[in-house]
Amino acid sequence: MSRAIQLSFSGLSASVARDGFSDTGYILEIGGAEQSHVDLGRPSYIFYEYLRRIGNLADVLAPAGQPITAAHLGAGALTLVRYLQATRPGSRQLAVDIERELPSFVMQELPLPEGTDCRVLIEDAATAAPRLAEELDTPAGVDLVVLDIFSGWEAPAHLTTPEFYTDLRQVLAPAGKLVVNVGDDAGLTFFSAQARTLLEVFEHLWCLADTAMLTGKQAGNLILVGSADALAPETAARLVGAGPHPASALGTDELIELLQGPLSR
Repeated sequence: MSRAIQLSFSGLSASVARDGFSDTGYILEIGGAEQSHVDLGRPSYIFYEYLRRIGNLADVLAPAGQPITAAHLGAGALTLVRYLQATRPGSRQLAVDIERELPSFVMQELPLPEGTDCRVLIEDAATAAPRLAEELDTPAGVDLVVLDIFSGWEAPAHLTTPEFYTDLRQVLAPAGKLVVNVGDDAGLTFFSAQARTLLEVFEHLWCLADTAMLTGKQAGNLILVGSADALAPETAARLVGAGPHPASALGTDELIELLQGPLSR
């Protein structure tokens, strides 16, 4: 039996129900579409492959178990919030969502792990962006900012601009990373556009994806990582080895080659 609420911003319904294959697994649906998966018994388990890749990136940001600061733009079911608390206990986190009813509904139906330090901010991501470090009380900057809002060309236009990405870059710690989940149709025209925009803002841009996605022939998700640092070979090897397989981790030059080659047509 699922519970549902009406979201005031989008007008869509949100519901939480059992996932059907685990005693402790649940699915958050918004507007009838699967949006997030949570396993209350295993908060370090991530079901969706693109979120797994983001979790892998979080794993390489600092020594194992060391707390970090993280801001999540697009809260969903707080899957990554749970993951960071499980793998890096004591991490300070901020979840930003424009749907006023959603975070409280999620936390009521799917309680966060004990000890989780996560504030919730109900606001448009662009308005919140310049204040993320302040909201997290981290003058040195935020270690990880995750933008998980995009769904192809239907994405809000004001969240796709160099100005928005510049605001996010400016709140990062010197070694901090901006992670952007980009869902796109075959042809990857939206992904290509976002990659080119991010390359205007960041010295380095990485791409994590299922290797098959790099042909541009199928729909799916790719992860872009804005960074002040190049993707080191050993880091790329760890990210590829962590999967899900087949996995690719492209550095800046490889990503530019992709944009100028298979995705230029």
